Amino acid sequence: MRTANKVASVTILFWLMKIIATTLGETLGDFISMTLNLGYATGIFVTLLFFIFVLSLQLILKKYIPAVYWMVIIGTTTLGTEISDFIDRTLKTGYLIGSLILFSGLVISLFLWYKKYKNLEVYPIFERNKELYYWTAILFSNSLGTAFGDFLSDNLGMGYLTGAFITGLIILIVVVLHYFTKINHVILFWIAFVFTRPFGATFGDLLTKPIAKGGLDLGTLNASMISLALMVLMIIISQRKHNKEASF
Repeated sequence: MRTANKVASVTILFWLMKIIATTLGETLGDFISMTLNLGYATGIFVTLLFFIFVLSLQLILKKYIPAVYWMVIIGTTTLGTEISDFIDRTLKTGYLIGSLILFSGLVISLFLWYKKYKNLEVYPIFERNKELYYWTAILFSNSLGTAFGDFLSDNLGMGYLTGAFITGLIILIVVVLHYFTKINHVILFWIAFVFTRPFGATFGDLLTKPIAKGGLDLGTLNASMISLALMVLMIIISQRKHNKEASF
């Protein structure tokens, strides 16, 4: 058993950082696989190494450190982008089938988590085994979000702004349900967590895709640098907030 919590509390700052992290994961994943022309298989290998490194560091630590925690989140969003694109494009399953595969993985991971601990509470987390379930579910949810975001924009013919608007609306509905209904907050958390991924992914596509396809054509590198700068700023804010809370 651990004596200190290892994960971030769920606040407005958490959701803002999650959205920025998903945008960064989308643009950085595309930069590795497409802009650098390394391909999705190589992209998975590179991002998997990064994910394993930061996750190992997170598991070794005895307490929550915002910078490390959010590096793991970024690792899941970047690896999730590569996994989704590999399933959809390299394996030629298509976005719908790819989304269903990843949704099944998420459901199974949550089922196994619930079967062992009889709950799906995401804060606080002390045990290493429970933390592994936590990160597995997050990786599946971020991979699913990428595939579902691409499904909205490509298969359903929605523009990137439209896709972001729809997923953002779903997130808003979840927030309203959280504050004004008695629906289980854990269920609402996972719904919001899944849909913040396609929201961030479609926003990432809006930044990077050509103007002819409804994007702003900033390029994957420029968009990644903008997202990274915002993420670093948010991590600094999160660390200061955490330090202030710990001092009381």
